[in-house]
Amino acid sequence: MLSLLRTRRWLSFTVIVLLVIVAFGFLSRWQWSRAAEKKALNASMVSARGAAPVPPSSGLGEWTPVVATGTYDSSHELVVRKRPQDTVNGFWVMTPLLTDAGTVWVNRGWLRAEANAVTYPNVPAAPVGPVTITGMWRDWQVARTTSGLPEGMISDVDPAVLGVPTPLDGYLQLTQSNPTQSGLSAVLLPEIDDSRNISYAVQWILFALVCVGGWFFFLRREARDDVRQEAEES
Repeated sequence: MLSLLRTRRWLSFTVIVLLVIVAFGFLSRWQWSRAAEKKALNASMVSARGAAPVPPSSGLGEWTPVVATGTYDSSHELVVRKRPQDTVNGFWVMTPLLTDAGTVWVNRGWLRAEANAVTYPNVPAAPVGPVTITGMWRDWQVARTTSGLPEGMISDVDPAVLGVPTPLDGYLQLTQSNPTQSGLSAVLLPEIDDSRNISYAVQWILFALVCVGGWFFFLRREARDDVRQEAEES
């Protein structure tokens, strides 16, 4: 069997198997790291939601509870397309809130798409006059596209396409409003599930073990065939 390993064919096959095993190992490690990231994100979300709301400011961590008071500027309201919720396509409604500390962009909620993702929806009006809102602080996104969309519609919550500047490094995702608003559904918080990544990590390890087992299987089978052939020739 050792003599087979010295042949060019088996040396090449062994190198390929080793490379595949290393690749599977990296893939498994990457899935484990993704699972760890999701676990940490879930822990930070749970911890943040239990904190007392703070005024909006730069440097806040994502999911920090925030409270703000001001008046909505509905003239610069925008909708963010392709924001499905419960498998239904819809929009986020983004409205700037004018406060003493400056403009705070607010995701007021989710609105079901009436026709398609490029038809501007009939957006329920924001409350008029002073409002006090609470919500979760969210980081900015990066716009995937800035052309070919109707006026007042954007692809992502990117400050570069919002139109009204803000001194802050994020926006508020509304959870409560006083006075209350109507016609919009609350944007659901993401479900953090690391079980799929853990499952994939284990699968890649199993695939690597299959490669090792297959390598031994074919080596032993070819060794037995060589012994049988030598015996028949003698």
